[in-house]
Amino acid sequence: MASKVQGLTSIGRKVIMALTGFFLMFFLLQHLSINMMSVVSAELFNEVSHFMGTNPIVQGLLQPILIFSVVFHFVWGMYLEYQNNQAREIKYAMYKGSANASWMSRNMIISGLAVLAFLALHFYDFWIPEMNVKYIQGDMSGMLSGTEEYRYYEELVHKFKGQPIRVVLYIISFVMLSLHLLHGFQSSFQSVGYNSTKYTPIIKIAGNIFAIAIPAGFVLVALVHFLSH
Repeated sequence: MASKVQGLTSIGRKVIMALTGFFLMFFLLQHLSINMMSVVSAELFNEVSHFMGTNPIVQGLLQPILIFSVVFHFVWGMYLEYQNNQAREIKYAMYKGSANASWMSRNMIISGLAVLAFLALHFYDFWIPEMNVKYIQGDMSGMLSGTEEYRYYEELVHKFKGQPIRVVLYIISFVMLSLHLLHGFQSSFQSVGYNSTKYTPIIKIAGNIFAIAIPAGFVLVALVHFLSH
């Protein structure tokens, strides 16, 4: 009985990890969609950014859930990795990792910590200044000082234009995100029990596309604004 409970607990932990992973992958898709608007139309990007930045549901409900999910996902992942290491009876004296698992699956903690470090930079670049303007300075207008134009596009361009070091850091971070997703996407489906000979290959292909396309989209946004005139 104890072993069954332990098995169910282990499955439950993985399911929780998968569900938070699904939520964060949906957020990445949504976030990229908005960022890509800045490449197509500054006006459209400004309008959508202002709506997201002042909508009470987004700011008061979804944003705290998102922040909690990000922190929880990575802390929980490190906890699961610790539990797995403690449970192993054989300490890999003759273990050849590359013969049994991909680099991504063996180094999810490394790629996860790199992504977490990037999120700290992203918070420093965008979220903290935004919170300062809106809730400390009390300016919810979203306007550039002394103008009738929204400030979001100009602030985004300012972070990347003429900033090669920042752009390189972002690119490295998105490469690590891609490596993290290459394993995490398919692993999330397996953790919730969706594993079949018919659909698993399709999920794997979709996961590879997602893991490459989403980070590449963010890199494109950074490069476009870095090279903008």
